[in-house]
Amino acid sequence: MQQLLGYAASQDVFCLFNSNRHQQPHSSFDLQLAIGARRELLMYDHQGAFEALKEFNRQKTSPAVGYLAYDLKNDVERLSSGNEDRMRFPLLHFFEPCTLIEWKENEVLIRSFDGNSEEKIWQEITAQPLEQAQPSAAIPISLNAQIPREAYLEKVREVIRHIEEGNVYEMNLCQEFYADEVSIDPLLCYTQLNALSPMPFSACYKYQQQYILCASPERFIRKQGDTLLSQPIKGTAKRSEDPIQDEQIKYKLQNDLKERAENVMIVDLVRNDLARSAVTGTIRVNELFGIYSFAHLHQMISSVSARLRPDAHPIDAIRYAFPMGSMTGAPKVRAMQLIEELEESKRGVYSGAIGYITEKDDFDFNVVIRSIFYDAGHKRLSFQVGGAITYDSIPEKEYEECMLKAKAITEVLQNQQAK
Repeated sequence: MQQLLGYAASQDVFCLFNSNRHQQPHSSFDLQLAIGARRELLMYDHQGAFEALKEFNRQKTSPAVGYLAYDLKNDVERLSSGNEDRMRFPLLHFFEPCTLIEWKENEVLIRSFDGNSEEKIWQEITAQPLEQAQPSAAIPISLNAQIPREAYLEKVREVIRHIEEGNVYEMNLCQEFYADEVSIDPLLCYTQLNALSPMPFSACYKYQQQYILCASPERFIRKQGDTLLSQPIKGTAKRSEDPIQDEQIKYKLQNDLKERAENVMIVDLVRNDLARSAVTGTIRVNELFGIYSFAHLHQMISSVSARLRPDAHPIDAIRYAFPMGSMTGAPKVRAMQLIEELEESKRGVYSGAIGYITEKDDFDFNVVIRSIFYDAGHKRLSFQVGGAITYDSIPEKEYEECMLKAKAITEVLQNQQAK
């Protein structure tokens, strides 16, 4: 991976997808790297974004790679976004790469779309150093909380009041941590984050001087042929180093009534989202309350599938399901309205999706969580964390869960050095 990142580093645009070789039945590759942009779609306004993506997709002559920011919800529903946007990333960015490299087990496939020879590309990759230079000394980054702890606890209580009044059944409440006037090595930062938290939907995305360093465990939506698959996560527990205790934690998570209630509500929401583009009667819950183990956490993950209607555009399947229900709440629209009222930062790319679309219009997108956002030009850094609030949520425990989800990120940022 170090040689691939080293090769891509000089380009204005690239995206690395890294499955970290997680054993799952729906993975297409171990690593995929898209480098350079032959053609781009860039949008800062939500209006007509998905229609523009349809047109961009129609004209593509190779796979396309890109991301969708959370605030494209305003192109899906009649919603607005007025909170502070510290990072100011584009709302949508897609590109057709000059070079696409896929790594599966011990096989490497290099595809060049701009005339460069595959052999020359491989030689340039293998000429890169195998290891990145490590900082000689760590200068911990001082993080600011957009919402102080006590204020977050009060916001949790306010969500619970909305639940008691019947406005929502569940809502995902997030908070931002940020730092200004910081200079980091974003590729080294991604490498360290991935080492601490190797996730199946990890990604490193660069657009000009803006970086997304993503350690996501969650799939948003996948299309293979006419089959759609979404895998929402709801339910989190901290792992133990003691194997026996760790198994007990898994068992407790799988049988936790609160976590199961959260999960099944989002499964129902995802079923409803997929129904907007699916053949009637084809929606299936393939797995309910599955427990998956990662470096620091156990997660409860369910899988929902459906068959895409022949008359439905593939991009509409993304649009109708966007954003992922696990990051909003239920009912979805009312939850997103309350998110806008109670949160104090625009989510931007956080809670959005990064993915790719093949020549055959198959696609796979993650949910952008557990991610660092960095703007090298303005020396700004930000990350957000959140959790699902339900009727029986305990505010202090919800805050603790946020900090658990942020653990790998904060550890990485404690080991950065100003350049």
